[in-house]
Amino acid sequence: MARKRAIFEDVDPNAKAAPAARPGGIDRARSGARGAIRLWMLTLFALVCVMIVVGGMTRLTDSGLSITEWRPVTGAIPPYTAEMWQEEFEKYREIDQYQIVNRGMTLDEFKVIYWWEWGHRQLGRVIGLVWGLGFLGFLLARKIPPGWTPRMLLLGALGGAQGAIGWWMVASGLTEGMVAVASYRLAVHLGLAFVILGLLAWYAFLLNRPEAELMAARRAREGRLFSMTTGLMHFAFLQIILGALVAGIDAGRGYTDWPLMNGVFIPPELFAMQPVWTNFFENPATTQFIHRKAGYLLAIFALIVWLRGRRSPHAATRSAFHAMILVMGAQVALGIVTVIYGAPWQLGIAHQATAVVLWVLIIRDRHLAQYPRFASLRAKGAPA
Repeated sequence: MARKRAIFEDVDPNAKAAPAARPGGIDRARSGARGAIRLWMLTLFALVCVMIVVGGMTRLTDSGLSITEWRPVTGAIPPYTAEMWQEEFEKYREIDQYQIVNRGMTLDEFKVIYWWEWGHRQLGRVIGLVWGLGFLGFLLARKIPPGWTPRMLLLGALGGAQGAIGWWMVASGLTEGMVAVASYRLAVHLGLAFVILGLLAWYAFLLNRPEAELMAARRAREGRLFSMTTGLMHFAFLQIILGALVAGIDAGRGYTDWPLMNGVFIPPELFAMQPVWTNFFENPATTQFIHRKAGYLLAIFALIVWLRGRRSPHAATRSAFHAMILVMGAQVALGIVTVIYGAPWQLGIAHQATAVVLWVLIIRDRHLAQYPRFASLRAKGAPA
């Protein structure tokens, strides 16, 4: 039983004073290597952005079918002798793309498209290596913050699935009667790339701020704005998929007048193919018509969301929504110009790259609606 202590009691002058309290100790102990992990994710983010652009160039140069085998490991070594190059060329000459589209292609011409596809696949291997080394390093060092291991594993799983889907896409173009990959498989492949990119951006935004700050910001979340921005994000993703369906059959190189299509608002051949559902994947008129009209609706909805976002009480949120609507306007204008000029590769790549920028800006808007940044009182001239 503890002894009773007097109200007034002498204190030992030789006793050590208790250490001063230091706020934030729990957050420091549980934060892990947030900054380093964020840098790792930003590196992956940059690589995925390059991957999307290189993938677009691979498609625009019709290079995707130049490598007719899937060799995840040994395929990293390109041909380096005349005999090896000739062997690869002979494999390509057996598929219908060569027989129907590129008959008479020389070996030197084949090397050009081969290097595009090889570079695309090699970049995928580099991304997988960067993810694997980074995750293993943080895991062994025990620097992963609580709750982040599943997120990091999810990125790896999606990256692995992307590689398999890439081959699934290429395989569709190697079958009899096909001279390009199936547009719906291209849409799945591009869509997953944007999902991975979006997750990397969202995670980087989270890691850019301490956990305690995020918890405090969550209490000031703008629920309605968050819901509207989530809807805008989903709509933008749908438009990206529709764009991939257009690109998959080169539908952007037909119907080069605007705002009409061959002088009419609704092309009469909109549902000319049978069965009807094939029009949504294989009919240039249908895919471009839907992509155009969805683009108009997306721009209108973005304007509505911007009008709501510009009324946010947080300056950082307002600035983010201003940036989003400016890039949205640029993307609409670029899409129109791309159609009018018949989708040359320069405009096609610019349109795709701008879609990446717009996608990330929408995700940033969503993040700031969920976790607002508070303005500094000192920055407004308040006394210290």
